Amino acid sequence: MQGQGLPETMTAVGISEHGGPMVLKPEKRPLPMPRDGEILINVRAAGVNRPDVAQRKGAYPPPPGASDLPGLEVAGEVAALGKGVERWQLGDQVTALSPGGGYAQFCRVHESNALPIPNGFTFTQAAALPETFFTVWHNVFERGGLAQGETLLVHGGSSGIGTTAIQLAHAFGATVIATAGSAEKCDSCCELGAARAVNCREEDFVQAVKEATDGRGADVILDMVGGEYIDRNYEAAAMDGRIVQIAFLSGAKAQANFSKLMVKRLTHTGSTLRPRSVEFKGRIASQLEANVWPLLSTRKVAPVMDTIFPLEEAWRAHERMEEGTHIGKIVLDVA
Repeated sequence: MQGQGLPETMTAVGISEHGGPMVLKPEKRPLPMPRDGEILINVRAAGVNRPDVAQRKGAYPPPPGASDLPGLEVAGEVAALGKGVERWQLGDQVTALSPGGGYAQFCRVHESNALPIPNGFTFTQAAALPETFFTVWHNVFERGGLAQGETLLVHGGSSGIGTTAIQLAHAFGATVIATAGSAEKCDSCCELGAARAVNCREEDFVQAVKEATDGRGADVILDMVGGEYIDRNYEAAAMDGRIVQIAFLSGAKAQANFSKLMVKRLTHTGSTLRPRSVEFKGRIASQLEANVWPLLSTRKVAPVMDTIFPLEEAWRAHERMEEGTHIGKIVLDVA
């Protein structure tokens, strides 16, 4: 391993027991050592995501071999190199996707799952990129096959995932319709490039999608809600539409009329990112660097930042996320 002047311990925020936000507590941990092909990142900022909340509650355990600490995305400087690392040098500024361990001063990741921080980005902005951009790229453009000229329906348009999906779909020439839970959130979606934003507390999104598409429906639907939305998504989808499921905030069980799948020739698919292999995530990283990083460096696309909390106050970040009033990304300032 290459690295100089590293401490033996670090401050991290662990899950003392499963429960509410206050179970997140600062603690001292031994410094994680990078294995073959891995880099150790001196973390300056870490993103906060729904899977972190689920892990805190005991509903989303880390995959085998991953850190038990929450935190799936970090930004910082390369502090040590494992054997065989080729791309990165000590001191390089990177943002990276991690299977866990982000709520800490140091985090190890495979070198292929790290990307250079885009030109002009702060560490806190860069930490808001990996989890949402990896997720959106794979689910909207690869699994959903969204193409230029098609219509994307994004549920939860004001979330970190939603704001990312709106911007990327708009940048690649798709028409975007978003749902959100307030007038303020709807306005934010339109500012990011949505052609239509539907206040789901006051409007029927199926009817709104039909009206906005002259009755065709949405070609791709990105859904993190589930529950009763599943059957309504089938109504809102166009012929040969693709529905991509990435979460079930309203429940994983629902009654649905599956004949619509046959009549409309629909595809209903879904995925989770965290358990996927290093090689799979590395392939997505390469796709992002080639297709999306130029948009970030020129600010044609940028993360929407909601709130930044100190690492030791990660519990406040989780409270903010569970309140559901945030717009964009919540980030921890580790530096």
